[in-house]
Amino acid sequence: MHRRDFIAAMLATTLIPRASFGAGAAQTRLIAQPVQQVLLPPGNGPTQLLGFNGSVPGPEVRVGQGERLSVAFENRLQQGSAVHWHGIRLPNPMDGVPGLTQDPVAPGEAFDYGFVAPDAGTYWYHSHHLSHEQVARGMMGPLIVEDSTPPDVDHDIVALLADWRLDEDGTLLDDFGNMHDMAHGGRMGNYAKAFLSQTRVATGQRIRLRIINGATDRIFPLVLGGLDGRVVALDGMPVPAPRAMADIVLAPAQRVDIIADVTGPVRLDMATRQGDYRLGDLDLSGEVTPRGTTIAALAPNRVATPSTPAQRLTLTMSGGAMGGRHGGDDIWSFNGLSGMRPEPFASFSQGETARISLVNDTRFPHGIHLHGHHFHELTPEGDPGDLRDTSLVAAGETRDILCVFDNPGRWMLHCHMLSHQAAGMKTWVEVT
Repeated sequence: MHRRDFIAAMLATTLIPRASFGAGAAQTRLIAQPVQQVLLPPGNGPTQLLGFNGSVPGPEVRVGQGERLSVAFENRLQQGSAVHWHGIRLPNPMDGVPGLTQDPVAPGEAFDYGFVAPDAGTYWYHSHHLSHEQVARGMMGPLIVEDSTPPDVDHDIVALLADWRLDEDGTLLDDFGNMHDMAHGGRMGNYAKAFLSQTRVATGQRIRLRIINGATDRIFPLVLGGLDGRVVALDGMPVPAPRAMADIVLAPAQRVDIIADVTGPVRLDMATRQGDYRLGDLDLSGEVTPRGTTIAALAPNRVATPSTPAQRLTLTMSGGAMGGRHGGDDIWSFNGLSGMRPEPFASFSQGETARISLVNDTRFPHGIHLHGHHFHELTPEGDPGDLRDTSLVAAGETRDILCVFDNPGRWMLHCHMLSHQAAGMKTWVEVT
């Protein structure tokens, strides 16, 4: 078997553990440490990964909207690390970006994260130091901010998607920083799966399915079976009106929330040229009478309304294979500059609205992520569309976004194809 071909096998079911909390408060510990874990089904051996609290993925962390989450992070790795709380509009010092908001947490050291979670929705946490390797080794987990008034569902289920490059015996290949990967589409695995928070439902039940793309570089075109439902949120933010579950494509770091009635065995597949590839299943256990009610929109989060843009900016992506850049940290660039620079891409006054054209002048797609904020993707008519924190921009495409920069600090702006980030596609903005 060639290592780049997908391994077709029965899925090894791995349930996402739940974090333990102190009495009366959302307080927990996250310990970064080496993990021995079996990824392939029984009969295959374990492989060396990196995880949180002894597992991959790390524990599912839940906090109520408007509640404070306190996390004591301890690093038991042999290299530095830090935790980024993806999609959360939090205070800048808590963002977890070494070199911009904090130093890496050294081996044997600790760091206390604490912030109020302002927006209900589906988020996640992951390493943001050597992330093209540490995330690829498993350093990620779900972060769920629960609605003040939850929707009427029987189960609230998380599916965290991951993409692994394995040898035939199930051992994770350690060719991180492979130059071909970095200059092309990124590190693509040959075994993808969904880690699920539970695996049994009943026909007729209504479920909320929160899907998180935790892959290093892979884009997931999703095919769902056994569900009759609607998309209710993207990147944690509710959509104004529930929409059809058609053409769901998640770039790395993007999320989608679906509320649906179970009509049969639930299948979560990835569409490929060779056919649908199974990522995960929810088995049936019994049958109940369906609700028969319309799926309602979720309550919107309180985000600032854009005003007339004070600045109109362009962020041009260039480089990569056939892109004229160099090796090392200079493969990809924003506006001709690679890597983090002393000066920001742009500076904004707090509360200022800006329009940014994301221009992909490369042969590959990129998922552009802005820390500390959500932004509107503009419709073809120029109106504010979906709120996202990560925007998938196809090769040769230009995507305009509108953002209210209301969170003060130094915020990273980068490609969330983490191989591309490591190879230069990263910058930052300043809000004062």
